Amino acid sequence: MAESAIVQHHRACHLCEAICGVIIETQDDHIISIKGDPDDPLSRGHICPKAVALQDIHTDPDRLRKPVKRVRTHAGEYKHVAVEWDEALDLAADGLVNVMERFGVNAVAAYFGNPAVHNYGLLTHQNALFRHIRTNNRYSATSVDQLPHHLVSLWLFGHKLLFPIPDIDRSQYFLMLGANPVASNGSIWTVPGVKQCLKNLVARGGKLVVIDPRRTETAELASSYYPIKPGTDAWLLLAIVHALFDEQRVNPGHLASLVDGLEQVATAVAPFSPEAAADKTGIPADAIRSMARDMADADGGICYGRMGVSTQRYGTLCQWAIQVINIVTGQLDREGGSLFTLPAVDQVAAASPGGFSRHHSRVRGLPEFDRELPVAALAEEITTPGDDQVKALFTAAGNPVLSTPEGHHLEQALEQLDFMVSLDPWINETTRHADVILPPTSPLEHDHYDLAFHVNAVRNTARYNPPVFDRPEGALHDWEIFEALGARVAARLGVSPKPSMPPHAMIDAGLQAGPYGTHTENALSLSRLQAQPSGVDLGPLQPQLPGRLRTPNGRIDLAVEVVLADCERLLADTELVAPGYRLIGRRHVRDCNSWMHNYRRLVKGKARCTLMMHPQDAQNEGLEAGDWVQVASRVGAVDVALEITEGVAPGVVSLPHGYGHHRSGTQLHLAEQHAGVSCNDLTDTDYLDVLSGNAALNGVRVQVQRAKSPTALQQ
Repeated sequence: MAESAIVQHHRACHLCEAICGVIIETQDDHIISIKGDPDDPLSRGHICPKAVALQDIHTDPDRLRKPVKRVRTHAGEYKHVAVEWDEALDLAADGLVNVMERFGVNAVAAYFGNPAVHNYGLLTHQNALFRHIRTNNRYSATSVDQLPHHLVSLWLFGHKLLFPIPDIDRSQYFLMLGANPVASNGSIWTVPGVKQCLKNLVARGGKLVVIDPRRTETAELASSYYPIKPGTDAWLLLAIVHALFDEQRVNPGHLASLVDGLEQVATAVAPFSPEAAADKTGIPADAIRSMARDMADADGGICYGRMGVSTQRYGTLCQWAIQVINIVTGQLDREGGSLFTLPAVDQVAAASPGGFSRHHSRVRGLPEFDRELPVAALAEEITTPGDDQVKALFTAAGNPVLSTPEGHHLEQALEQLDFMVSLDPWINETTRHADVILPPTSPLEHDHYDLAFHVNAVRNTARYNPPVFDRPEGALHDWEIFEALGARVAARLGVSPKPSMPPHAMIDAGLQAGPYGTHTENALSLSRLQAQPSGVDLGPLQPQLPGRLRTPNGRIDLAVEVVLADCERLLADTELVAPGYRLIGRRHVRDCNSWMHNYRRLVKGKARCTLMMHPQDAQNEGLEAGDWVQVASRVGAVDVALEITEGVAPGVVSLPHGYGHHRSGTQLHLAEQHAGVSCNDLTDTDYLDVLSGNAALNGVRVQVQRAKSPTALQQ
């Protein structure tokens, strides 16, 4: 019998924000190879190790192929058993509607994890269910990640998705804070091959300045690196703004006629001199003034901050100050500076701009953003009695037990729920509590268009790819699950479901109506993208202001009242300089939050879940490399192996994000062998960015001492 032919498929890797183009070769139902696509106009052949792991994800024996329900055994323990789709969907609908009818719609909560934005069906069709469950208790990974970015974009530019993107290929000066794109492949910045981009910047005579408590992989490429005391980035950024005003270097350039509030900003930053900031941050005053001058003088300059500055107590203040620096130096909306994208399916035109503080969480009064509450409030909303107490939870593509503050308290809260349903392909540390798990098809079994990350891309491109494999008989795509479950909920509520077109039809409509659509010379449509499977190049980013602004008056008002007030909070804050070790996170190129640890290609090599500590601190504590240490915060403690390195500053300790796979009842066999510990068993739901409610995962005070006896699971 003759062998089947080898078939070549074009695909965008969906595993991180870089969305690199890949070529996947298959024979029958087997993957032969995965390589970078040299014709992809965005990634140009670049891939990282995660792309090759697409094969492992598809073939993972732990991935659910059929729905499961949770049952109690004769021994009194719980296990999940396979059921047919009709039974699973009926159980899910019955459970959700039962809670709504007994306790009200706000007794149902929803949580969407980070992978939801990597799969466009989850974005386009979740409303097929939630138009019937109009709960105020909605949560997502946004509030442990990027909420400050969205909020500042809404206030300054009028839309939650108007992110200024570093135009790195044309820049001469790059000031980077709390970001490690060499490991993360960019974040709120889709930039495949970023390592080479940064090297090119320095090679052409530009300057890369990295601010981080840890000498990261990105810092190793820097022209200058400055370690900063965790949580003090707002002091540094406001001091830079102070220096710009003090040295009369404020010049918004072509935006001058659009910018309001400069006088109020000057007044607010007056107390934040570089000399005062040096004492708080550990960065010399003359270095701070040099940063200000270099930004003002650069022929294309960028100030950019990411997770490290967002997930701290002044995350929103930091992101506001970053944009103030870009604006007052004339580097916003300028080639080589920061520019707005113009994606083929324009989410800025199609999506709601967002809103803030229109309602608040029941227990603590935390503000909503874009109809979502901060996830730090979820556990208390489940455990605190009263009207609208959360009794049921729907999760999709998320694992908040490992990814949100005080995860160990959240997992205890989940056991108090009356009902839980998860749309997820794995039984993980969160979904193990679900009464019903509804698994979607494998990513390679459905088509793909990246709705989210073209919004953040360093170049305007578009690509659509069909499935690599046919879906198995009876399997459902995530959007079909939403439609089927939504129809059942509607029937039980006595209302009619609203029909919707499939995701690819929505994309076709968006492409045709978008800025490169059928009314333009590009004439983009789904059929044109299908004819060019490596994607279409729509050109470099271009200045777009004032036309791209979505503020009510078409202007940029820097004097956001609540932000200026937050400057006063920062001035009065003594906790930032309180003694003790400060915990920060870290990332690795083979990791992506909690869901990349069940694939052999990604977990091979030396253990990555260690506590990094400076040699002097280790000596002071009488500790040696490899010792098991206990790390304790106000809310919890973990035992972990010690890694001694000069890569972290004195007084700083670092744990990676996404580990802690030692919980029982999961079905992640390889991850269990590399369990590690969860840094979010140490983070604190009370430790927040007060302004936004975003979790402050960095800068948590901890104690470190020799562990009495590490648990077997952690060994």
